Amino acid sequence: MTDQTVRNILIVGGGTAGWMTAAALSAKLAGLPIAIRLVESAEIGTVGVGEATVPHIRHFNAALGLDEADFMRKTQATYKLGIEFRGWGKLGDSYIHPFGAYGAAIAGVSFHHHWLRARQGGDDTPLEAYSLPVMAARGGKFAPPSPDLSSVASTYNYAYQFDAGLYAAYLRAYAEARGVVRTEGKVADVALRGDDGFIEAITMEGGERIGADLFIDCSGFRGLLIEQALKTGYEDWTRWLPCDRAAAVPCETVEASTPYTRCTADAAGWRWRIPLQHRVGNGYVYSSQHISDDAAAAALLAGLEGRAQADPRVLRFVAGHRRKQWSKNCVAVGLASGFLEPLESTSIHLIQVAVTTLLELFPDRTCDQADQDEYNRVMTLEFERIRDFLVLHYHANQRTGEAFWDDRRNLPIPDSLAYKMDLFHDRGVVVKYKDGFFLEPSWLAVYLGQNIVPRAYDPVSGSVPDAVLAQRLKAIRDSIAEATRAMPAHDDWIARFCAARSGATAQAVTA
Repeated sequence: MTDQTVRNILIVGGGTAGWMTAAALSAKLAGLPIAIRLVESAEIGTVGVGEATVPHIRHFNAALGLDEADFMRKTQATYKLGIEFRGWGKLGDSYIHPFGAYGAAIAGVSFHHHWLRARQGGDDTPLEAYSLPVMAARGGKFAPPSPDLSSVASTYNYAYQFDAGLYAAYLRAYAEARGVVRTEGKVADVALRGDDGFIEAITMEGGERIGADLFIDCSGFRGLLIEQALKTGYEDWTRWLPCDRAAAVPCETVEASTPYTRCTADAAGWRWRIPLQHRVGNGYVYSSQHISDDAAAAALLAGLEGRAQADPRVLRFVAGHRRKQWSKNCVAVGLASGFLEPLESTSIHLIQVAVTTLLELFPDRTCDQADQDEYNRVMTLEFERIRDFLVLHYHANQRTGEAFWDDRRNLPIPDSLAYKMDLFHDRGVVVKYKDGFFLEPSWLAVYLGQNIVPRAYDPVSGSVPDAVLAQRLKAIRDSIAEATRAMPAHDDWIARFCAARSGATAQAVTA
């Protein structure tokens, strides 16, 4: 029988997607006779605006064996307890989507039903008073969660805000130390096999021909392999997510280094603020049908807290994903696979899901169709469920009189989202599912933060007497307030644990 074992893997493109892929493959396939090579060109810039992450990145880094303090120093990272949304409900509104729970179930009933019951009884305590990560974020505090599961200090998680370019460089050093070979240059041609249409080899501009058994397309929006060569097609979601531009610029830090990312609704989209140790990342995601590139760049610059460190860079994109993210012997990762605006910091998360799913379904050279189908099912579902969550933010706005926001509120939404919203609006049911990223607290944060209040709550909440419920709610609030007071300031924790050394941005990154 012919040996069909994969012996050579070629990653086309670097940046965050390419080097996350290279690092993960080099770690998980260590000891196997598999050569991993990555080709990239220093002349082709990377997008590099996705600097905020979700807690899953901690598992990715831990699986690689990375030391957290070292990683944070060398990527100029800060901590992240959630995302603040300003002006997404009504003008002046603010809520935080936390990486953690609201309260705790009482009598087997989810906490928010008891909160709704107390609210209908006249208790006007905001939901965020029952979330430790929200209260800590509001207070500019941070400490790692407690390993004691009986403590309120164990009821949250955290992520990072880091320099994506430094993270890619950090992972490059990690991957090269584990045998990944980098080749500098541009791809001039892609050759397909005549019998089955699999990719056979690429040819570099310098004339070198590089073959492989498995190809990973990390070439960004171009989709050099997955689209230009294999022509898999694209599922366009512009009808639901019409923002198609992003202007990005770093600036000097003036405000405190907050342990959260900020997303502020604006006339034709939204602006982000991501605080790092050495600068602040800023951007404006917008619809070109509602504002010009020049006007968007001017609005972005006008809203900076400090001096801009570069000219705004405008990126163009189409929300959606490749119809096949794994086709034949090619898997697309990162922007080559699709794009969803970074409203909930999911760009790097989608890279992580792609790489881990590929490793779970790691093929032989035949790239069995069943493996391809399962991979595409998992990734499409991940994209669709993130899409629904993003559309919810727009659809639930109450910013009347602004063309962009009126359109977002009045246009049809995906049936899958309408179903979820109807159930919640009826009596507070949050749809749960086996696969997909966002869990109950995430949906609650947006629903209630943007003033979608259920007509009723779970009647089983009534089994808890009013006086007992009031006592339980007060105890939760008090324990969260006490835990928040006990936390150090975010900047103090960074200074003590992982402050970047002077000149770290210019240092050679080693791992």
